[in-house]
Amino acid sequence: MFFLRRTETRRTAMSHAAHSAPDEQPLLSMGFLLRTMAVIAVLAVLTVAISIGGRWFGRHISLAGNTDSTVEIKLAIGRDTVKFPENAIRFPSQRHEGAAERVDLYLVWPEMQGYGKENHLRFDDIAQSSGLIFLQITQSTMSRDMSGRLEPIYSHLLEGPAESFRDGLTLHRLRADAGYGDEVLLTAPIKGGQDYVVRCILPSAPDKAAGGDCQRDIKVGRDLSVLYRFSSSHLDDWEHIDAAIRTFVDARLVNRSATSP
Repeated sequence: MFFLRRTETRRTAMSHAAHSAPDEQPLLSMGFLLRTMAVIAVLAVLTVAISIGGRWFGRHISLAGNTDSTVEIKLAIGRDTVKFPENAIRFPSQRHEGAAERVDLYLVWPEMQGYGKENHLRFDDIAQSSGLIFLQITQSTMSRDMSGRLEPIYSHLLEGPAESFRDGLTLHRLRADAGYGDEVLLTAPIKGGQDYVVRCILPSAPDKAAGGDCQRDIKVGRDLSVLYRFSSSHLDDWEHIDAAIRTFVDARLVNRSATSP
């Protein structure tokens, strides 16, 4: 009798132990581990993409439409074909090859170079814009450039006596009804050629000179009109600027051999 009770007691204890023991399963299932690894991989890819995209976006924001690429863009303007580096072309919409009505350039003076890492502040900082020269190149619509228009046009729009200016220049005042506002005409003789002619809005003080308050146009190539603007603070370099611009454009004419003397 005693033996039977001990046996039943042992069986009961074993039964309770069997029912109370937890299932021996892994804490983390294989499915959960795979999902976790997939999420980590996606996050890693997103992190890399955000890093690369952030640098790209930040670079393009800082460039603000400028580019430091020196790849040459070939443009056909009228009867002339020219090639300019991308970083010298002012507007992104003009940085593609093909026929064009005009192209706008900007260059640092006196280096005559486009936008780059070493000179970006001269393009980005408006306080340094007086160090830039702006060019607009189109097919010529007039038979004469600014120098050629002095006698047949400008000479009839002047009033008052001519005044000695500086750096070999002579100042002429334009009639109020001539349509040129506050501009004056500055001229200078050029040995073996037509007089140099430029229109300027002269500042009240030298430190108030604007980035493009003087403008002049010249003819280059077969039929190009090059209108360029520069700061009146560089009038002492008028002869060098004129020669540099002519050389810069002429050297980039694809049809240069057909137009050079």
